[in-house]
Amino acid sequence: MYRARTALLPTTALLVPLKSFNSAKERLGEALSPDDRSALMRSLAAGVLASCGNMSAWVVCEDPDVASFALDHRAQVIWRTGGLNPVVTQAFLFLRFSGFRRVVVAHGDLADPTDLRLFNHEQMADPASVLIASDRHRDGTNVLSVPTDADFAFAYGPGSFANHWVEAKRCNLAVAEANAPSLALDVDTPDDLVLYRELR
Repeated sequence: MYRARTALLPTTALLVPLKSFNSAKERLGEALSPDDRSALMRSLAAGVLASCGNMSAWVVCEDPDVASFALDHRAQVIWRTGGLNPVVTQAFLFLRFSGFRRVVVAHGDLADPTDLRLFNHEQMADPASVLIASDRHRDGTNVLSVPTDADFAFAYGPGSFANHWVEAKRCNLAVAEANAPSLALDVDTPDDLVLYRELR
């Protein structure tokens, strides 16, 4: 199914974990109907995948509708079930063994993903480093770029920005915060939704 990699193929994979669109964004329930939440998630995820630039786009999911969506948006699919951290870890290992040198994990609900191009391996000053974009509260991790030869333990959840920073140091990797304010807004709450609508 997979062709031998050549120097002309991307060395960086953009990995987008996506939950079922029908059950996504329950915290927006007071502001949006289920159909509107699903439509919003599809729109945001499409924007993230469209911003992959020269990176190879991949979606890790466990929902047939999401898998079909990914293929429609020219992303390849990794089928995995379970929680976010084990799913991302399994997908990361899959992409390592597929020959990618770097994996950029980006959430599918970024309001403005245009600065994802900063995470492309070929454009990074230090290709052995970890690059992180936090959420607007400097608590979560919206985008995380990790070289695939690192024994890196993903730690999404409360405090993940600090936890991923510590993990990079544990792996003896240089770590930096991305200078990309646009990536700080992910649409999780009604307050986020207000800010997102102001951008449009």
